[in-house]
Amino acid sequence: MKAAYYQARRELDVRDVPDPEPGPNEVLVRVAACGICGTDQHIYEGYFFPSYPLIGGHELAGEVVALGPQTVETVVREGDRVAVDPSLYCGSCFFCQRAQGNHCLNWNAIGVTRDGGFAEYVVAPTANVYPVGDMPYEVAAFIEPISCVVYGLQRLRIPLGANALIYGAGPIGLLMLQLVARGGASSVAVVDLNEGKLKLARSLGAEEVVPAGNGADDALRTISPLGFDVVIDCTGVPAVVEHMFTHVRRNGKLLFFGVTPPDAKIAISPFDVYQKDLEIFGSFALRYTFHDAVALLESGAIEVQPLLSDRFPIERFPEALALAGSGEAFKVQVQPNGAGERSPRG
Repeated sequence: MKAAYYQARRELDVRDVPDPEPGPNEVLVRVAACGICGTDQHIYEGYFFPSYPLIGGHELAGEVVALGPQTVETVVREGDRVAVDPSLYCGSCFFCQRAQGNHCLNWNAIGVTRDGGFAEYVVAPTANVYPVGDMPYEVAAFIEPISCVVYGLQRLRIPLGANALIYGAGPIGLLMLQLVARGGASSVAVVDLNEGKLKLARSLGAEEVVPAGNGADDALRTISPLGFDVVIDCTGVPAVVEHMFTHVRRNGKLLFFGVTPPDAKIAISPFDVYQKDLEIFGSFALRYTFHDAVALLESGAIEVQPLLSDRFPIERFPEALALAGSGEAFKVQVQPNGAGERSPRG
């Protein structure tokens, strides 16, 4: 099969390798679509669990083509169309026993610490594949990022009638926007540098869109003079995360959702947190939220097709990764096995 490898920090290689074989309680999935996200950029830069060489890709969907020996009965069969939860938990450590698998002391993930979906085939535990019926593969590949957003919002618990502010209108910010708008918020404002992304944000439910930069603070104060009940960062930019506190209302909530560099630091006023009764939430990956994400897509509660801007074959992975990291595209997918032969959309 063809596979795209992170060979070392900032070093990529697309080459032919033997097809993987499923072991006990595993399945072999023929990858049809795999999204590129910020974590993939971080692995390329060498500061998010890098273990080289590695086939990345954790937002994936495809067809089950083989099953390894199964020790328990499974409903998964060859030919099933599935999405893959990349999360790998040990099931026996302190955090797993408390149903906090995303903090597993032996945490691993397909496409992050073991070979993933930037290849024609990938092996996954049978327990990690979710049937998606006749859902298009390129739509099903959004289930993983939606699952992460669902987990973040489960932690945040948006008050009914709250007004919300989201920094970042990339794919994650636009998924977040749709679920915040459906989660009880009375209005949602979105800030981003890119006018095209703000235009799409408005079409997906943002009542207010604000270009980042000079004038953004004044515009946000005009929209909500006393601040916002909920402020969410989907950029992963430390300066933006620090600036969130400028616009949070007293008794408000902040969600740090974007992935910042591990060594980043920001300044926070403990007095403000105390005096304003602020709540600050983090949200790492996902936690048993795949079924929720599937239900949201199947019901039409969330749109993802407008977010998919570019499709590439596996042979053009370096180009796809560069475009995804440029800030000029929305969601970029690698579609092996021929699906990605279409030219990218401008």
